[in-house]
Amino acid sequence: MTPVPRADPMSEPAMSPLPQVCGQGLHWHALTEARKQQRPRRAFVVDGEHVGSVDEAHLAALRPWARWLEVRDQAVVLTAGAAEREAVFAEVNARLREEGLIRAWRNEPFALFSPSSGAVLAVFERAAARFWGTLTLGAHCNGWVAGPDGRPAALWIARRSLHKPTDPGLLDNLVGGGVPWGQTPWEALVREGFEEAGLSPAQMARATPGRVIELNRDIPEGRQFERLHVFDLQLQAGECPVNQDGEVAEVGLWPLHDICAAASTDEMTVDAALVTLDFLQRRKLLAPSEATAALEEALARLCTGMT
Repeated sequence: MTPVPRADPMSEPAMSPLPQVCGQGLHWHALTEARKQQRPRRAFVVDGEHVGSVDEAHLAALRPWARWLEVRDQAVVLTAGAAEREAVFAEVNARLREEGLIRAWRNEPFALFSPSSGAVLAVFERAAARFWGTLTLGAHCNGWVAGPDGRPAALWIARRSLHKPTDPGLLDNLVGGGVPWGQTPWEALVREGFEEAGLSPAQMARATPGRVIELNRDIPEGRQFERLHVFDLQLQAGECPVNQDGEVAEVGLWPLHDICAAASTDEMTVDAALVTLDFLQRRKLLAPSEATAALEEALARLCTGMT
């Protein structure tokens, strides 16, 4: 495992804007991956609304539950009423897990959202959201340290544990995780701040909002349809994050030039790379150029608003 570099930004000269996307030209790996869809999927409809999708190859696995799940030519339609949905999903998802179609089971309740209104239509196992292609929420935080000129000079970066069920060993934002049922993105961020970085609620309260980035892409577990709520948190030179939950292999302080280069490749998770790019753009840390403008336009197409 390549060690996470550490830096003392206070000893570095004032930062100038980063060179033309750190030599990466127009390519930023995560932008290509964010909407990558290669497997045919059928719309998943609840209460008349298109809320997700199911892999065409897995439609046959739903036949035992035709009473509640109608597989039609254009869509899979959930006919179970609101009162029975959680029991239906519990039964169906347990079988799909046994058949290996739902992976990385978490025992965490997640909401089945209406993508248009945000209404909660049901609650089910977190891992099942990837099978059904339904909307999930994430909360990520860029932990940054200022240089002598007060501008961002470095980012605290985590490396995911090799034992994580998804993206083991990849670089990640200082704080990031899914938003479970019953929590808001802000509440999830504060909780994750302590679990992943040992930061207190008082420290996390200093976080400021960024943008909301939407992913809709094929992944090994199914379809990731997710809205990432981005936050920034300035940490002082003496505030050193320490992981608490064992899900992080190491945490280090990266100079901006180094993390820009790493985030533009597949060394960082797609989620974290987009969150990092959002930080660099909003803070105007990329030198103006045609390449930078193209990156900004590409990321803007993924953004649905502000956190």
